[in-house]
Amino acid sequence: MSNEVTRPPDKTLAETPETTHGGGIYRPLTDIIETDQGVSLMLEMPGVAPEDVDITLEKRVLMIRGKARAAQPEQLQLAYAEYGEGDYERAFTMSEDFDPDRIEAAMSNGVLSVTLPRAEAAQPKKIAVKAA
Repeated sequence: MSNEVTRPPDKTLAETPETTHGGGIYRPLTDIIETDQGVSLMLEMPGVAPEDVDITLEKRVLMIRGKARAAQPEQLQLAYAEYGEGDYERAFTMSEDFDPDRIEAAMSNGVLSVTLPRAEAAQPKKIAVKAA
């Protein structure tokens, strides 16, 4: 076994420059759930604390960034690594159907959940049918 750390290629690594601290920028895996009330996003961002998440909405682009902290113990030498350290970044283009004032986000166990409620005007309307 060599002393060199090897890592298999990671398909989630974004094709963007590395960060200034040497880590890569990853595109977090995302599940999207759509309902009549809105859309929920669930993004995998291991190693990111809630205070290290930045979410902005500008010109209909929802930008989500997360800064991961180094997890390697200082006194141990890594022999093999499959987990790559780096920051996270993902952008979504939003339609006009969502209410930007009611967007909510929560982080739990490395998963960021973002709730995007539909605007009242975009909510489906139920039309009652009367018997003639």
